[in-house]
Parts: sequence; C-alpha cells; structure tokens
Amino acid sequence: MVELRRTVVTKLDLPEGADESLQDTVDQFKHCANTASEWCWHGDDGYHVTSKAKAERALYADLKDETDLTANLVQKGIRRAVEAVKSGVSRLKDGERTSRPTFRKTSVVYDKRSATFNEDHATLSTVDGRIRADYVLPDDPEGTPHGRYLLNDDYEPRMATLQYDADADEWFLHISLRSYDGDGEPETDSSTEHTTVLGVDLGIDTIAATSTGKMWSGGYLNHRREQYERVRGSLQQRGTQSAHRTIESIGERETRWADDYLHCISKALVQEADAYGCDVIAFEELTHIRDRMPKAKKFHAWAFRRLYEYVEYKAEEYDIDVVQVNPAYTSQRCSKCGTTLEENRPNGDHRFECQKCGYAVHADYNAAKNIGMKHVRRRQKSIGGRPRVNVALKSGTVNANGRYSSTVA
Repeated sequence: MVELRRTVVTKLDLPEGADESLQDTVDQFKHCANTASEWCWHGDDGYHVTSKAKAERALYADLKDETDLTANLVQKGIRRAVEAVKSGVSRLKDGERTSRPTFRKTSVVYDKRSATFNEDHATLSTVDGRIRADYVLPDDPEGTPHGRYLLNDDYEPRMATLQYDADADEWFLHISLRSYDGDGEPETDSSTEHTTVLGVDLGIDTIAATSTGKMWSGGYLNHRREQYERVRGSLQQRGTQSAHRTIESIGERETRWADDYLHCISKALVQEADAYGCDVIAFEELTHIRDRMPKAKKFHAWAFRRLYEYVEYKAEEYDIDVVQVNPAYTSQRCSKCGTTLEENRPNGDHRFECQKCGYAVHADYNAAKNIGMKHVRRRQKSIGGRPRVNVALKSGTVNANGRYSSTVA
C-alpha cells in the first residue's frame, strides 16, 4: 500500500503561563543547536565533525545537565546542528566562503517521544514539563486541511515543528500526518516500503525544474545579478573609500534579495512535493556543479547550494527527505525509452528530442525525471523485492521498471 503524507499548520490556544514555558524551551533548544554547531565546526581535534553519533557522544551529557529539556529534545537540537554543519562543509569543499551555522529561528522539532497528538489538542514537552496546547480549528472544518487530514481518522500524526510568529504573537504547530491508500497498517519489512520521489534539475535559465513539470525561471535572478555587477564595476573604477563602502552595501543587498527569492522557490518546491505525496526530493549532486555547467558562475553555485539548504530545512516540517544523486547523463538520456545520446540535445538548448523514439519535451523537465529515476533505481536496489519506489510525474507515477500509474480519474 502507498504511504501518503500531509502537513497541517494549526494555531495554538495556550493556557496561562505556557507562553513563557515555550519561549524558554525554544531558547534552550537553540542553545543545544548552537553549542553543537560550534563544537562540530571546530571539532575536538581540529577537524569538522559531521557524524551525529560522534556529536551526541561528546555533547549529550553536558547539554542534558545544562538544560531542562527532555533527552529527545536535546538530541534533536544536536542533530539539527550536525546537518547544518554538513552543508557548510560541503560549501567549503566547493571553494565557497562560509561561516559556522548559527540558529536564531524560534522553533522546536517534536516527535511522538516528546509530544502527543490528539484530535483537538497536543501535549508538548517543555522545560516546565508537559503543557496542553489546544488547536484553533475552523468553525466548519469540512473541506479545509484540518478536516481532510487532521480530523481524519485515516491520517496519523507523526511529528511536528513548533514555530512562534513574533509579528502576530502567536504559536503555530506544523503537524506532519501519514495515511495509507489500503486497509490496515503496512508491513514493517523494508522490502514493502513505498516511496514517491520528486526529481529536481538545476540550471541557469531555469533555476529549478521538477519531475512533475513545475519550473522556476532563473531570468529574474540573472537579470538582477547583472544589474548589480554593472553598478559594482562602475564603483570599482572610481576606487574611492566611499565607493568601496557602497560596494559592500550593494553586496549585502544582493544577498538579501537573492535569499528572499530562493526562499520563495524552496517553499513552492516543498509544497509541490507535498501536493504529490512525495517522501523524497532528489537533487542532482552539487559538488563540481560549475564544471558541468560552463556558463555557471560562482554566484550560481552559491544559489544552487542555498536553494538546496532551504529546501532541506523546509522539507523537515513535512517529514520529507532530501537527497542528492549523481547527475551523469541525465541531460542526454531519454526519460521515456532510456536511450542515451549526445544527439538528443543537438543544440544544447532547452529542447530535448530522442533520436530513437521521438519523445520531445523541455530538456530540464526530462532531466528532472531522470534524476528522480536515478534515486528510484538506487533505492530499489537497496530494498530488493518488487518495485515500490516511484517518480512523481505530472499526472501519475512511474517505477523502476517503467510501469506508469495514472492519478487522473
């Protein structure tokens, strides 16, 4: 049976005094993450630490003594830091400038060991013990995400991310739920697992394309970048101290708007994966990506890396895994018949046309499907058994054997 995942965002109604308990919990959770980040970034022997087990062995006992958090929340804080350090180390290996990850966001990750989820409320572990947080539900939940998923007995809550909205002075719980399209619980053997993958191809003109046919143009990003480059070049010719300060200010503004734009894309990309019931988002490997894209500049490598990080972070709230796969030949391979030829991309432009079967489609869409299929085959090989791993397409899914299943009635 196929596993379906959904996320519902619910405002919380808290009892008196609970707000302070949650704020203290968030602060101590961030303390664990930032302490772990600092230790992992410098390491105990001068090297970066990217092993969760090693970090927990070194830090757990002290952090548990220093805080009032439950064991589970201390572990969650350490693991969040390790993942961020991993991303930073990857950027360093790519020759990019980066610094130690720091955590400022007001959020905490809960699972079933640190929270209980009920139909109308949740109980959350805090530094002052468990508190009850009532859900603020619509007067008529029918047709809303609350009615379709949260109040639906077919969906089971698995984890949640608590977030504080400072502008609204409100707390929200992002609840991840799971359901199955058949009767009963799935078997626990790994050979029975069902996974749906969203493939993502990255590029200069189309910054991201998915196996479901969604695309985000890189035109705006490239145009704004060129504008800043022209202004920066003009100021550099002046060579004055004032011009130098202006250049620094421009660089900060450039980073801010690029971050905002990539945030928007990452949010939409994760929502696309959630809408298609995907468990995994598969990107092409980012290592040496400039070698594979002759026209790509350092800025593009930075943008791809930042987009991946934002997707990785946002996907956690939806309980979606984010992975990277070897992109070799994904731009030349026909996602329909499997023929791999350079001639399938004769002009190197946006058009893909298979010389064997005649399949013609946007090249980035074709590559995104191939990237998803690469993870499918890798996953299929690891679990064995009959195909239970699929790539999400526009109107259905396809498995490792090429069998297509339509989702259109």
